[in-house]
Amino acid sequence: MKKRKALALFSGGLDSMIACRMMAEQGIEVIALHFDVGLTKINEERIEFLHSVAEQAHSKLEIVDIHDQFTKDVLFNPKYGYGKGFNPCVDCHGNMFKQAGDLLEKYDADFLISGEVLGERPMSQNAGALDKVLKLSGYEELIVRPMSAKLLEPSKPELKGWVDREKLLDIQGRQRTRQFELVEKYGFVNFESPGGGCLLTEKFFATKMEDLLKHDDYAKEDAVLLKYGRHFRLPDGAKLVLGRDHDENTIFRSSDFEKYFKIETADGLKGPLSILSKYATKEDSLLATKIILTYSKADKDKEYAIAIGNEKFSNQSFDSKNDVIKFLLG
Repeated sequence: MKKRKALALFSGGLDSMIACRMMAEQGIEVIALHFDVGLTKINEERIEFLHSVAEQAHSKLEIVDIHDQFTKDVLFNPKYGYGKGFNPCVDCHGNMFKQAGDLLEKYDADFLISGEVLGERPMSQNAGALDKVLKLSGYEELIVRPMSAKLLEPSKPELKGWVDREKLLDIQGRQRTRQFELVEKYGFVNFESPGGGCLLTEKFFATKMEDLLKHDDYAKEDAVLLKYGRHFRLPDGAKLVLGRDHDENTIFRSSDFEKYFKIETADGLKGPLSILSKYATKEDSLLATKIILTYSKADKDKEYAIAIGNEKFSNQSFDSKNDVIKFLLG
C-alpha cells in the first residue's frame, strides 16, 4: 500500500506544527512548505528556527520563495479586499494553497493540509472565509484542515481513507487550551507564541505602504525598508529612512538597494545609517542631511559634510526633533 504524502502550509507557528504532527502520527509523510512572500527576512537564524520546529512536527522543511508572484497576483489586487491594515488574508491563504497544489506533482504528494482553526481569526478564518479560500485555491477537494476537520465537510483524503477522520480535531474559536494540551503531549519546545499577526495587519506598515504607492512603484527592496526605520516623506517627494538602532543600521548596511542611496553620517560622528530615494532633488537631499544630523550626535552649532551618491552636502542639524515631525510618517 502506498504511503501517503501531504504538503503543509507551514508558518512555523503552533497550529501548523500540530497539524503536521497529527498527520505524521497517522503514518503520512509531511513536507512543510514555508512560503516566503518577502515580508520576513529569511536569514540563517530564521531558517534554523524553522528547521527546528518542522523537525519537532516530524516534517521536512522546504522554503519556497513566492515574493514576485504574491506581489504581482495578490498584494495589490485582492479579490476579497483587505482587512484593517494592508492584509489580503483570504486571497493570501487561497494563493498559498494554489502554490502548494501546483507543487503536488513535484513532490509526488497526494493532498494539502494547514493549521487553520475555524473561528480563531474572526475575519479570515470564519466559515465563509475558509470556504472562499477553498474556491480560490483550485484544489478544494484535496485540502484537509486537521485542527477543525470534524466541524467541516469531509475532504477527499478523508472520504478515501487516506486520513483517519476520527483522529482529527474539532477545535473552534480563539481559546488555545487544547493546543497547549497538545504541546504537552508532543513535547514541543521553543515554538513561536500563538496569536502573532502578519506584518501586513499592522497599522504602521499599512501607513508606510499606502504612502509608498502614492509616490513610487513597489519593489522587492521596499519590503526591507517598510519593516524598519523612521520614515520621512520630503517636500519634493523623496523618501528618507533612518535606522533607529545598531541592529537596523546593520540590516540596511547588508541589504541591496537599487532605488535608494545608502548614507553614512559624517566621519567620526555617531548616527543612523540612512536611505534616500535616488531621485531626490537637491532641496530634498539638503533637507535629508539636516534630518540625519538631527538624529545623530551632531553639535548643533557645527556644520558637517555628508556624501549622498557622488555629491557632498554641508549642513547642520535642526535645533530640535520637533522641527522634523511634519515630515515623519506614522
